[in-house]
Amino acid sequence: MEPSTPLHLSHTSILHLPTHIPASITTTHMPLPTLVGLGEILWDLFPDGPRFGGAPANFACTAAELGARVATVEMVSAVGTDPLGDQALAALRQHGVQVSAVPQLDFPTGTVLVELDPRGQATYSFASNTAWDNLAWTPTLAELASRTSLVCFGTLGQRAAPSLATIRRFVEATPATASRLLDINLRPPHWNAAVVHESLPLANVVKLNDQELAELSPLLDLTGPEPLRLEQLLRRYDLRLVALTRGERGSVLLSATGERSELPGEPVTVADTVGAGDAFSAALALGLVLGHPLADIHRRASCVAAYVCTQSGATPGIPTELRL
Repeated sequence: MEPSTPLHLSHTSILHLPTHIPASITTTHMPLPTLVGLGEILWDLFPDGPRFGGAPANFACTAAELGARVATVEMVSAVGTDPLGDQALAALRQHGVQVSAVPQLDFPTGTVLVELDPRGQATYSFASNTAWDNLAWTPTLAELASRTSLVCFGTLGQRAAPSLATIRRFVEATPATASRLLDINLRPPHWNAAVVHESLPLANVVKLNDQELAELSPLLDLTGPEPLRLEQLLRRYDLRLVALTRGERGSVLLSATGERSELPGEPVTVADTVGAGDAFSAALALGLVLGHPLADIHRRASCVAAYVCTQSGATPGIPTELRL
């Protein structure tokens, strides 16, 4: 769910990407890496009806489809005991996401009213005090955190005290070797300076868009041209990687080793941009845990995000040629 996404679509480049799957991953005696989407599950209420969504849920669904052969994907959240909760669990399972860490609570399943402008850009109005706001810590979450290879979390999921505490505890409980991907994903009025300041030190990978970088620069005292601000963000929070999506201007990845990958945007016919940024994060995450070269990770992430822009809804089926 991101209004500014890389519009770069080239199936040819994806078809010729090497998979670089480590031998240990293809060995039957070794477990697959575990990716976790952590945070909100909700239904996007479009003018033509509800569609399954929520940034971490979108991330999990796309990651599960992209990496079905090479990774296990789990969701950590909560839904209600209502029909939308049942349908949310069914949607996750349909995409291949494991849901043992998604309890059904006596709160309504999350919903968000989505309005689209003539260019397909979305604005969101979120229901309050929903099931995912009341996510509580459990032994199930502790066990899952201990074997997590990468966790993707954001700022929206931390808008309520119970979910904020659980999300941060889960991230802190992941192994030191795990990737902790913070997708900034600002959704006014459901974020504040404290959440940003307290989330960044928990992360070792950060993804944001150009609008969010502009909004956060004064808050984080990032100054100068865009490349310099990304460098400041990377160094100040001791990050492994920063990913910036810039809509029609493409996207940039910058690593702690100094490696930089930049791709221009390519025009596509946009149905809507809902979920495109989450798809970028999903492809990025899979590439990181599988140890792919940065340029290959970037090309796949850009192509997957651009494809999602051409489809309605946040979690369309991913074509075979885009999968790992």
